[in-house]
Formats: sequence, C-alpha cells, structure tokens
Amino acid sequence: MPELPEVETIRRGLEASVVEHRIVRVLVREPRLRQPIPADLAERLAGRRILSVARRGKYLLVHTDGETLLIHLGMSGRLWTLQGHPPAGPHDHVDLQMEDGRTLRFHDPRRFGLMLLCEGDCAGHPLLAGIGPEPLSVAFSGAYLWERSRGHHVAIKSFLMDSHVVAGIGNIYASEALYLARIHPARQVMRIARPRYDTLVTSIRATLDKAIGSGGTTLRDFSHVDGTSGYFGQRLDVYGRAGEPCRRCGSVIVTRRIGQRSSFYCPRCQR
Repeated sequence: MPELPEVETIRRGLEASVVEHRIVRVLVREPRLRQPIPADLAERLAGRRILSVARRGKYLLVHTDGETLLIHLGMSGRLWTLQGHPPAGPHDHVDLQMEDGRTLRFHDPRRFGLMLLCEGDCAGHPLLAGIGPEPLSVAFSGAYLWERSRGHHVAIKSFLMDSHVVAGIGNIYASEALYLARIHPARQVMRIARPRYDTLVTSIRATLDKAIGSGGTTLRDFSHVDGTSGYFGQRLDVYGRAGEPCRRCGSVIVTRRIGQRSSFYCPRCQR
C-alpha cells in the first residue's frame, strides 16, 4: 500500500503537472471501487480547472474551481500522467483528459481505492474528520504523543499506525522510525519515558523527510506520476531485512507480528 511519502511524492508530481490545467473530459470505465464512484462525477468535473493538489494523511485532494476530487490509492492504486489518450489497459478505471492533450489516469487492480467528490471545506468529510495531526506539522510533538498515550496499553508500533493518533504513518515507516529511535516496536506506550517521545517524533520526521526526498519506497504497486519507481527501499534499515545484520550493531534483524502486521527490528538496539 502506498504510504505517506509515496502519496506526498505523487501530490508533488501532480502539483507540478496538472495545476492550472482544465479537465475537458472524464471517462469512468469501472465505477465499482471501495465506494462507488459517483454516477455524475464526469459531468461535475468536466470543464473544471485544477487549482491545487493537497494531501491529508494518505488522501489526495484535487481542488478545482468547483468541487474537490478526493482520491485514495487503496492497496494497489496508481495515478500518473500520459501524453495523449492511449488505449486503456486492464484496471485503468478512470481517465481525466486535460486541455493540453494529456491524460491523468487512475489504475487500481484490487479496486480498494476511492475517487469521490467533496463540496466546500473537505476537512469535515467523514473520511477525513477523524484523522490525527500530520507527522510533519507543528501539531505533532513528543508532548502530544505522550498525552495521547496515557491510559493505553497497546504496542507503540500499533499506536503509530492508528490514523486517529497521527496521519499516514504506515507499516514501513513506523518500523524504520522506531529503529532510528531505538524503541522496540512491541513496547507498550505507557512504558515509554516522556523524553523518548521527543526522540521518536524527531525520528519519524527524519524518516519521512528522507523517504520523500528519495521519492518513496520501491514497492511492486507504487510508481510516480511520471510512471517511474521510487527508490527509498534501497536504504531501508530494518523493514524486509529479517535475517540480515543490523547496520548499527551487527545483530540479526528479526520479524514478528504486531497488530496483525509484520514488524522488523533489531533485538539488541531497540528496547
């Protein structure tokens, strides 16, 4: 699943390529996604000019001079621009044809993605209203995490992946940030000292900044707006490296299930 850095990479690509361009035609080939695409989406978007592209957690918000197109890539969604209007392949569900002759295409083999319309301020949309602060914002701090953790006994890895706590930190980057902060992913949030939360927030930001700067993680289903792959996966410290040596101490990286997700960590470095 594309995580925050991948979605932010796509957002930046869209911001540079489609803003100030007008949508002249919308083709919906398959409306049956996680939620059905609105039957009148093509009619409501055609003729609209794209004003900006924002991100909230893992959601993309394509603001037009009318309504906002709300997109989630689900497990396997891709969104990229193409020259002209090439024939659609399998799972190419939606095309937004632009006034300059290019096509913005949405591809989703598993159909877990979303493409909905939002009127007015989308902050109150049911899909967005309960999302926690952005991890790169000033609202996200060690003090905030400490307060939110009080009274909870969940593993810190699961806590970080709760979108109500913080927006968009998925499995890969939670594992990497916890390694950088030297915190065991199964440690209960109530057993983490207050100063370590400051360290954790710094580690989360450093991990995400590094991934965004590299263009995201190389995953089978992820590609940039221009179709090229991300490459942060080449620099992962623990995720997917079970059985390999820790880059810090040489101990063997191990994996275990935490909250139904595979977690990777160094048993010596992370406590």
